[in-house]
Amino acid sequence: MSEAKTKYDRQLRIWGETGQAALEEASICLLNCGPTGSEALKNLVLGGVGSITVVDGSKVQIGDLGNNFMVDEASVGQSKAKSACAFLQELNDSVKAKFIEESPDALILTNPSFFSHFTLVIATQLVEDSMVKLDRICREANVKLVFVRSYGLAGFVRVSVKEHTIIDSKPDHFLDDLRLNNPWPELKSFVETIDLNVSDPVAHKHIPYVVILVKMADEWTQSHSGNLPSTREEKKEFKDLVKSKMISMDEDNYKEAIEASFKVFAPRGISSEIQQISNDTCAETSSNSSDFWVMVAALKEFISNEGDGEAPLEGSIPDMTSSTEHYINLQKIYLAKAEADFHVMEERIKNILKKLGRDPNSISKPTIKSFCKNARKLKVCRYRMVEDEFSNPSVTEIQKCLADEDYSGAMGFYILLRAVDRFAANYNKFPGQFDGGMDEDISRLKTTALSLLTDLGCNGSVLPDDLINEMCRFGASELHVVAAFLGGIASQEAIKLVTKQFVPMLGTYIFNGIDHKSQLLTL
Repeated sequence: MSEAKTKYDRQLRIWGETGQAALEEASICLLNCGPTGSEALKNLVLGGVGSITVVDGSKVQIGDLGNNFMVDEASVGQSKAKSACAFLQELNDSVKAKFIEESPDALILTNPSFFSHFTLVIATQLVEDSMVKLDRICREANVKLVFVRSYGLAGFVRVSVKEHTIIDSKPDHFLDDLRLNNPWPELKSFVETIDLNVSDPVAHKHIPYVVILVKMADEWTQSHSGNLPSTREEKKEFKDLVKSKMISMDEDNYKEAIEASFKVFAPRGISSEIQQISNDTCAETSSNSSDFWVMVAALKEFISNEGDGEAPLEGSIPDMTSSTEHYINLQKIYLAKAEADFHVMEERIKNILKKLGRDPNSISKPTIKSFCKNARKLKVCRYRMVEDEFSNPSVTEIQKCLADEDYSGAMGFYILLRAVDRFAANYNKFPGQFDGGMDEDISRLKTTALSLLTDLGCNGSVLPDDLINEMCRFGASELHVVAAFLGGIASQEAIKLVTKQFVPMLGTYIFNGIDHKSQLLTL
């Protein structure tokens, strides 16, 4: 095993070599390297990203030693970006690291083109105005962006990208692609060679459940006008029909068939989500279309023609009780069908690329194979601009959350995390940031929060006094335990975005350390 494979062995088991390669090619920019930013970047450095750039114009202070492991006593008075960068590179010397001693807020204002060189930007501890500006810059440059903020016992993480397409979404639970309810000719021919009434009890015990269910489904449709079971009564009757074919109670293959009978009842064809993706306006390709949308256009053609309403076959079968001969033959049939579907898709993709005036071989075979294998699991994520969410959120959703006991805390913190920025803009400090004047800060923050609610169209809505008091008590502090947790969430989302595997969070993730809750708000 190569050094890299040994080094990253455990994570390679999660996102594979293609995911690791994407990480190693990624260039990550971190804005502000306090505890939240340092913890987020630490996870990505350990994961083996290609390069990091740390942007922070502040100096290390005594207080930083209590919440940031990326600085030490010798760093006090020195550049925070330089100190954090040095400590981070010690964790993984294969990662290229550099730092820039400049305020992120100033960089956003004076040098917006700076951000276009990165794969992804992690922006920590930014106020609302800078968030809006940076979001606009990153979208124009097509750079992925993750906001994260830790504030006392609360905080948020929010992904912002114009469009994020995922081929390998890795859903937790997904139905095997066996086509028991819609077998193709080769599978039907194989099934017909096997007799369920075989007299040899050993042979009867080793008929794969795929064969049993395809035969039973065929028998059912012949006596039910071509229809598969749909009602609860019919499904029970179908299971009883399968059970009736057992000749002894210890036949595991028939027990598996009864348990897997729901796979026969599943609707034929593609899901509504894949239908929606194939009907997306982006599937009408142009010379600027991404590889993903070119492949979706080919998928749409395939479903309408060779696929007969189905996506390309995945080509794998689960473990099951079976004779070795039957299982191997089944594997070969499924693999052959998947390979044939791949070749059809490959030709369709090449033809589309030719029509667009692009190199017909510009999309690699492994990419097309992965697309075919995961065609039923495609995802497209689109995110609202931060500016749109801030200026025109869903008033109905805000009011619903404020009135919901389970979500009122998360929505309260969402409002207050925005209110403290207004407070800081008006009073040149965050509420409770300095000793003295706590009662006045509480009163001012309450007024600011009510004004924000009114601006959002939530007239008459109020926030609990206890929550406002706590927000002032936080004093804009970054507690290491909260920063580490939120930094971990941010790095997890960054990995999803860079590897294009798993599905990133849609909405604003709110951490409520007081009530020990994590919730996602879609506004």
